[in-house]
Amino acid sequence: MGIKKLTEMLLNSRYVVFFGGAGVSTESNIPDFRSESGIYNTIKNYGRPPEVILSHSFFISKPEIFYDFYKNHMIYSDAKPNNAHIALAKLEQRGILKAVITQNIDGLHQAAGSREVLELHGSIYRNYCMKCGKKYDLVYVMSCPGPYPACDKCGGIVRPDVTLYEESLDMRILNKSISHIAKADMLIVGGTSLAVYPAAGLIDYYKGDKLVLINKSSTPYDNQADIVIHDSIGKVLGDVISRL
Repeated sequence: MGIKKLTEMLLNSRYVVFFGGAGVSTESNIPDFRSESGIYNTIKNYGRPPEVILSHSFFISKPEIFYDFYKNHMIYSDAKPNNAHIALAKLEQRGILKAVITQNIDGLHQAAGSREVLELHGSIYRNYCMKCGKKYDLVYVMSCPGPYPACDKCGGIVRPDVTLYEESLDMRILNKSISHIAKADMLIVGGTSLAVYPAAGLIDYYKGDKLVLINKSSTPYDNQADIVIHDSIGKVLGDVISRL
């Protein structure tokens, strides 16, 4: 019933926006480090929870430990787009979907063919020297010798262009995301528990009457949604595409 209604809603909407989180990428075998096992393993191996290691202050004080965790637990360059990424790209190509707003940093939406992708937390594929600003790709970061990647121009520390804990979101990306959501007459939220702020607060800018939540577990917004589907987002969106 939910798939049929979701398909009908998509066909009768003029401005659809998708807002997604880690659950979109777990189906590409990228683990969510916020899961119970992820936090447990991080504390066991590093003596600290991931939120501490991935914080601005920790990165500045202990870049070698940050990069050990980052390279081993945040980089999955072999990951491939799953059915959810592919379905969203197809919806955009058909002119139904206007934007993808993501909390993920893995670049899989772009790899699937989506063009209007707003990365709230940045991307592993963009990196820059904190001293001189020279830009680097992921290959450089992963292959650079030493405890952390150093700039080949000035020797400064190269950091990923991702939003760490204690840092603010990119206001340009945030404002553009708010603009898309405010204009949307249909908002699909998928693969996120809507528990991480300020990103989760974006849903409050939606003023339409077609709010769809697709997540394996419940969220604080379930009672406000027009459709709630507790299932695999790849399966749900794949089914929708097959019906269009």
